[in-house]
Amino acid sequence: MSETQRTPVVIAIANQKGGVGKTTSAINLGAEIALAGVKCLLVDLDPQANATAGLGLSDPYRASIYDVLIDDADLSSVIIPTQQANLDLAPSGPDLAGAEVELVPVMAREQRLRRAIAAGAGGYEAVIVDCPPSLGLLTLNALTAADQVIVPVQCEYLALEGLGQLTRTLDAVKRNLNPALHLGGLLLTMYDARTNLCQQVAQEVRSHFSDTFKTVIPRSVRVSEAPSHGLPICIYAAGSPAAKAYAAAAKEVIAAFLPQRDTAGAKA
Repeated sequence: MSETQRTPVVIAIANQKGGVGKTTSAINLGAEIALAGVKCLLVDLDPQANATAGLGLSDPYRASIYDVLIDDADLSSVIIPTQQANLDLAPSGPDLAGAEVELVPVMAREQRLRRAIAAGAGGYEAVIVDCPPSLGLLTLNALTAADQVIVPVQCEYLALEGLGQLTRTLDAVKRNLNPALHLGGLLLTMYDARTNLCQQVAQEVRSHFSDTFKTVIPRSVRVSEAPSHGLPICIYAAGSPAAKAYAAAAKEVIAAFLPQRDTAGAKA
């Protein structure tokens, strides 16, 4: 199949709770998937534009995903390369903050991103969408476009809070807008093996959701530092435990969602 004919796997990274490692996971899963040789596009659908800033690509004057959703710009016209080979970005920008309101009167408003990806992302094998920490129209666009949803879950008290609402939303989207949508799995983040609480939370999440990823992402100062340098962890601190964890998680993602790919290229 040629690049122009390729249909990418679309993976939404979603959780309406903030501070769970959603954007960090979107950036670093995308970078590690790209490092494994998979051509990957990261779509920053969060008005806070943290994924864009975390890759060192903030520019308020640059065309962004807002222009795609609201003004029908081609997705390919806003895509920019990152410092990681095989990883490109469709950036967010300050205008996206108003998109929730501007989308309300638009015809087929939930379908805007799906149509944009279908028309402009044929050169990619995977598209990762970083969703805002809410269940509004932007997240709804991501879920309508997605094949799989990965839910980062922080290994702290009340980790399961809100997941019931999220799964009900996924069911509603699957029933009414996107029959192909699947809950790809939960990704445990900010794990500290030294604390009993983290271990208990991990056990509780796994007992409720059998499709939780085997890999857990450790709490790491390096992960927190990397966005200030505009780099994914695989470039900023390649040998760190967090980089190895995201590489392992990326292998799981590739094996589950891109089974035709050889995962031998991913780092151990």
